[in-house]
Amino acid sequence: MSELSHVNRSGDASMVDVSAKPPTARMARAEGRIVMSAAALRAIRDNAVAKGDVLAVARVAGIQAAKRTAELIPLCHPLPLTDVQVRFTLDDALPGVRCEAEARTVAGTGVEMEAVTAVSVALLTVYDMAKSVDKAMRVEGVRLLEKMGGKSGHWTAPDVP
Repeated sequence: MSELSHVNRSGDASMVDVSAKPPTARMARAEGRIVMSAAALRAIRDNAVAKGDVLAVARVAGIQAAKRTAELIPLCHPLPLTDVQVRFTLDDALPGVRCEAEARTVAGTGVEMEAVTAVSVALLTVYDMAKSVDKAMRVEGVRLLEKMGGKSGHWTAPDVP
């Protein structure tokens, strides 16, 4: 069981001790999408959703979620984030909205979970804001695209150029 970083010698879940790790600049990027009806996408594009500006609210929700990741994911370390960016692309081919988030810090552990959490909550917020138009929307493909910094260095998902 010692191969799993969040399992101690007794086999219990535990937070990893990063106190001996030097702080380094770290970055992580994640993506996801929400698939919806063409009518829902049009309502978001035209800012015609009853609750207001869907993407503006979802962007703030994603940033807020990244900042609160340690409160949501039990074994995550609270991190001093230096930057969080949440970007959306309206995609008629889905139809739906693509989201990408990037998180940065200077710390002894990475920001992968913060980036993934930002995407997840941003897309859930799109759902909440637009569910009056389309209750059948679905969040898909949330994943880590890239991470930089720390002992393991630079990593990109195998299918990302």
